[in-house]
Amino acid sequence: MIQPPCVLTFKGSYHLFYQYNPKGAVWGNIVWAHSISMDLVNWEALEPAIFPSEPFDIKGTWSRSATVFPDGNPVIYYTGVDAKGQQVQNYAIPADITDKNLRKWVKPKEGNPMVVADKEINGSAFRDPTTAWQANGYWNILVGSRKGSTGVAYLFKSKDKKTWTKTARPLHEVPNTGMWECPDFFPVSTSHEKGLDFSELGKDVKRVLKVSLDVTRFEYYTIGTYFPDQDKYGPDKDQVDGWDGLKLDYGNFYASKSFYDPVKFRRVVWGWAKELDSKEEDVKKGWAGIMPIPRTVRLDPSGKQLLAWPIDDIETLKGNKADVEVTFSIPNLEKAEPFDPSWKDPRDLCYKKKSRVQGAIGPFGLLTFATEKLEEFNPVFFRIFKAQNNKHVVLMCSDAEPSTVMTNVYKPMFGGFVDVDLSDRKLLLWSLIDNSVVESFAAGGKTCITSRVYDIQR
Repeated sequence: MIQPPCVLTFKGSYHLFYQYNPKGAVWGNIVWAHSISMDLVNWEALEPAIFPSEPFDIKGTWSRSATVFPDGNPVIYYTGVDAKGQQVQNYAIPADITDKNLRKWVKPKEGNPMVVADKEINGSAFRDPTTAWQANGYWNILVGSRKGSTGVAYLFKSKDKKTWTKTARPLHEVPNTGMWECPDFFPVSTSHEKGLDFSELGKDVKRVLKVSLDVTRFEYYTIGTYFPDQDKYGPDKDQVDGWDGLKLDYGNFYASKSFYDPVKFRRVVWGWAKELDSKEEDVKKGWAGIMPIPRTVRLDPSGKQLLAWPIDDIETLKGNKADVEVTFSIPNLEKAEPFDPSWKDPRDLCYKKKSRVQGAIGPFGLLTFATEKLEEFNPVFFRIFKAQNNKHVVLMCSDAEPSTVMTNVYKPMFGGFVDVDLSDRKLLLWSLIDNSVVESFAAGGKTCITSRVYDIQR
């Protein structure tokens, strides 16, 4: 299992489509697997929905999205690799719209491929069409790409949802960020906590542009304004637009896709956590890749970042998971050690300080997957510093180095800063712990870190 391309709702059910190799636990033979659920937690697998079969996707059916149009009909937009090895954008529709399970999908001859790279676009780096949204009488989609080292989100528009035209300039691009995979462009409300449909516009609406950076393998986003009359997006002035910007998750979490859930009026995002052991180990265990718990996302009251939190549907899993919620009291904030302004990268700072180096305040947190004698453990922990403006800087880390005695495993350190007010001298951590993953959420979802764990002595 790899990237989760899309989720849609149809006749009371959730439909999850994701890239999957039915012939083994390694990359290759990729099809679009299809599962259905009533609650986003308990799933039933159906037969694959899409697989290579046409000249425009004969060398690959890759990710990306689904749109349920106002008439109730769903359409899948996906990247195909054609016979020449070029990445083109295609669409598929249900073979029988009366089938509530949407078991069969067809690729119409008319209009496929629907978008082909022109002379400006690098056809070998042109993929992952977004969910469509409507503005000014046009339907719009983004496709991720790059021009040299500049990351690009190309914008395409259509009146009839079949014939698509590239706009005069990209919706947005940022130099020195590399290939933009899996773009996502969705609205968030500035006045309430409910999710919004992709086409929502208005004065109380901000836009989020999320991209998966192929170079760093993290999920970056900015919050800003969409100008449909100009086919343009601009991040807010306080947003960092690049590698040092905000992340949906500061750990093993990639290729995410959000969808609007009209059943519970929420925006839900789902990502993918890859394996960090060897291919041989994956073949031995018979599977590879997981999807962390779906998360609701909304705008923080500050308007400067998103809050991400596990969906409340996971309450149905009581007894089948471990979750630990801790509120740490911090009585001695005045003792915090000085914060060096040169510490720009939280992950580097976590590597520098680690979990066993004692500071003035920290490390404190949780030891997950810990054996009795601590031969193996995965710490999720905090450190607190004081900046020159007398404001406190909170660092959150997750360290996989001591998590297993296995040697053929990549054991990274992950870290992120937590923008939290400590005036009440309290800091909340909630961690969801499953057989091989720890998902941790600090300060109500301001900073999230997902880690894979390969312990063998538990």
